[in-house]
Amino acid sequence: MRLKGIFKTFAISAFFTLTVQPIQAQDLLARQAPVDRKMKAVDTLAFQEMLDREYAGLPASELYADWDNRYAHRATELPDKYKIDLRDFCMPTTSRVVTSNFGARWGRQHKGLDIKVYIGDTIRAAFSGKVRIVRFEGGGYGNYIVIRHDNGLETIYGHLSKHLCKENQEVRAGDVIGLGGNTGRSTGSHLHFETRLCGVALNPALMFDFRAQDVVGDYYTFNKAKYMAESNEATRLRGKSGNGSYTPEQVRGTSASASKTIRYEAGKQFHKVEKGETLYSIARKRGVTVDKLCELNHIGKSFHVRAGQILRYS
Repeated sequence: MRLKGIFKTFAISAFFTLTVQPIQAQDLLARQAPVDRKMKAVDTLAFQEMLDREYAGLPASELYADWDNRYAHRATELPDKYKIDLRDFCMPTTSRVVTSNFGARWGRQHKGLDIKVYIGDTIRAAFSGKVRIVRFEGGGYGNYIVIRHDNGLETIYGHLSKHLCKENQEVRAGDVIGLGGNTGRSTGSHLHFETRLCGVALNPALMFDFRAQDVVGDYYTFNKAKYMAESNEATRLRGKSGNGSYTPEQVRGTSASASKTIRYEAGKQFHKVEKGETLYSIARKRGVTVDKLCELNHIGKSFHVRAGQILRYS
């Protein structure tokens, strides 16, 4: 009987122990939940503070007072001097052919470089940063993108056939952002590329050498007092000849040929369309077939060429 009583007592104790443990565990979780929420809030605040500190250390934060998706560019006061980090760059396109330079053109200012690309060619972000504008403008840029970069620059990519990024998206240098096209105010497929500081257009040739597919150095220091002279020199060294392209002779400082043919790479030749020319007249002039012109330029026989367009014929 005594053994039976001991066993009964043990069973009752075990029952109460097992019953109490889940309740205690639930109480512990209930007490822990507010602590977890507080720690999560602290972690979020700490992370945001870290991001704020990192952004505050970026040059872009020194130059721009706001972030606005409503306008492509708005000129503000330029610094007297400003050092732009060109490291960790990517060329926006692999094309080496510049068809129009920065500066006066057709009685107005051309605020960027026109680079020959074909419809569907890959366009990449020049530096890391954040996409500010993704939009269409029928009377100007066509499909275009504006990116504000960590180094303080903003770059504009115009006349695209397609956007491949969104506003407020973070991008890295080399990320694909769009495809080459012929939208907006354009006489042929090309990339219109601008570099702006505080909304003011700077000559991209001061920083980018498309012919060499490289930047001009690790840094470019903008100097307001010397800017115009530097810009003119950059155009002379990395600018166009009469046919709208770079030539080795110009880079060496000798006289450039006035030929209507653009020669860049072995086996590749280009023709700049003059007023009144057609695919058939160009084909006869260059000694090729219309089919060959269409194949090289990804166009059909019914395509209507316009003065100023650049067509590859070999």
